[in-house]
Amino acid sequence: MTSVDILARLVSFKAVAGAPNGPIAEWAAEYLRQAGATVTQIPGPDAGRWNVFASFGPCDTPGIVLSGHLDVVPAREPTWTSDPFTLIERDGRLYGRGTADMQGYIACVLALAPRLAALAKTRPIHVALSCDEELGCRGVPSLLARLPDLCARPSGAVIGEPTNLTPVRGHKGKAAYRLEVTGQPGHSSRPELGLNAIHALSDVLTQVVQQARALENGPRAADFAPPYSTMQVGVIAGGQALNVIPDLASLQVEARAIPGVDPQALLAPILDALDRLEAQGFGTHYAPLSSYPALRLDRRDPLVALVEASCGQASVDAVSFGTEAGLFQQAGIPAIVCGPGDIARAHKPDEYITRDELARCSAFLERLLTASAN
Repeated sequence: MTSVDILARLVSFKAVAGAPNGPIAEWAAEYLRQAGATVTQIPGPDAGRWNVFASFGPCDTPGIVLSGHLDVVPAREPTWTSDPFTLIERDGRLYGRGTADMQGYIACVLALAPRLAALAKTRPIHVALSCDEELGCRGVPSLLARLPDLCARPSGAVIGEPTNLTPVRGHKGKAAYRLEVTGQPGHSSRPELGLNAIHALSDVLTQVVQQARALENGPRAADFAPPYSTMQVGVIAGGQALNVIPDLASLQVEARAIPGVDPQALLAPILDALDRLEAQGFGTHYAPLSSYPALRLDRRDPLVALVEASCGQASVDAVSFGTEAGLFQQAGIPAIVCGPGDIARAHKPDEYITRDELARCSAFLERLLTASAN
């Protein structure tokens, strides 16, 4: 199968993050088995979601990991000009949800699978396919936890997020939580008889705004845009009607941290502000939504030279979006981000990748794997 054929198959699975992904995971696993790989399917943190780890060649020596996520974001936007889960080609562009982010890269990897056994005679080649990356890199930690049982520690990982095949050595870390306040309902004409959860939550919101402004004057890293850690509330909800005292309110808050700053630590004052509401009679609850560390790969790491030579482009210090690469690095595996397509097309209607981009990615992977085998 060509990369375009495989991409059409991947898109058709409608592998939206947060939904069971058994069909796409099983299809990819069987495809890799048929190509000669030793394949392990690893459950994610939630029922019905699976990671896939496949190895070609001897697993008792370090090798390269080609890593991508199977899941895609939803495609509810009404401005799609074609079915987002049917690959459509127009003027060399291949339209469909996930084509750029990042099933195009996975299609190129799988298209090479029938040749990987021959390339992995002395050093292994691994393929890591994760679930629920779009929910905050939730799936890959369970895959990484299993690696010591499956292979020698890999010498490097190439995470194929869309970077126009420019190697990227860094990104920010992230932590996100859902915070909830429970109050006491009642008629709005007698506010003293109830506990207004929205009013209480506004104290926490104020803390977030103050913290976000303070971060602008905090530690800086010039290679990031913006060059400081950030914080924001992206979702807030509460209330039933204007004349009802709201007894439930919630918000979702995230922190994105430059390397050297712990995103969890940035959110600690916000969680403290939530806890203080209990002294006023409110119930409180918070739950983590996502967490992954920043990536900072040393310019002198051998993986950098290998990937630069294979793609023919110099690496850059950082990108603004996050990836699973920081989790690979945290597990002791040098990681770099490099894949086909443009992140500017991701998470939008009429997402696409081009045939030329797929061809260039396939050529990059062939050079990379040939060089890593020597």
